[in-house]
Amino acid sequence: MPNPRKTTAISLLACALLLLAIAAYAGQAATVTHLSGPLAARKADGAVKAISIGSKIDEGDTVVTEKRTYARLKFNDGSEVTLKPGSQFKIEKYSYDQTKPKDDAGSFNLIKGGLRTITGQIGKRGNQDSYQMKTPTATIGIRGTIYDAHFCQGDSCGSIKPGLYLAVSNGSVVITNSSGSQTTLQVKAGQYVYVQSPTTPPVVLPAKPEIPFNPPPSVGSSAAGKPANSQGGGASDCQVR
Repeated sequence: MPNPRKTTAISLLACALLLLAIAAYAGQAATVTHLSGPLAARKADGAVKAISIGSKIDEGDTVVTEKRTYARLKFNDGSEVTLKPGSQFKIEKYSYDQTKPKDDAGSFNLIKGGLRTITGQIGKRGNQDSYQMKTPTATIGIRGTIYDAHFCQGDSCGSIKPGLYLAVSNGSVVITNSSGSQTTLQVKAGQYVYVQSPTTPPVVLPAKPEIPFNPPPSVGSSAAGKPANSQGGGASDCQVR
């Protein structure tokens, strides 16, 4: 005859392990699928650890690429982000449950470097403002969009003026200054916008600015590696220096 106390203890242990597994998964946002060099994640508590293909990226993590590293991340909502060398990309808030579209949340911060992204389900169902890509100059929101963005400062700008450059090739983007006198502009397909600083209004440009992106074939072979003006896929390109 089974021991009731032992059976209860086993059941409690199983429940506890299940709850821990659910809690761990709830914090996971993405998986590293492709990598061409050293990659690290800075945790919310400041700890830094080396990560590799197959590693999980959690909400609150800051992913850091080295000088020659390209890395591709696959998010739970189907989106992809390919990071350029010398980048710092933070997942500030991430929540995706296929059965709860109203609870979607994707808040990202491109602190330094650059990225190209294929947008997923977040921002395309439930609350359309649930997706945010922050940069030092402005915040970008999507509307089922393919867009390019480039931010430069100082010597990294070359012949162009410092600031944020935005080009939309499909759908639309809402761009909002992050401080000062707040200005919001909806940028439609075929429009190009320049934002000099967080306190200056967006200015429509007459032509698309050039945004370089050259990942190795092993990292850029998916749709994330397509240029943003291609007809297939939802690639978008962000650059921060």
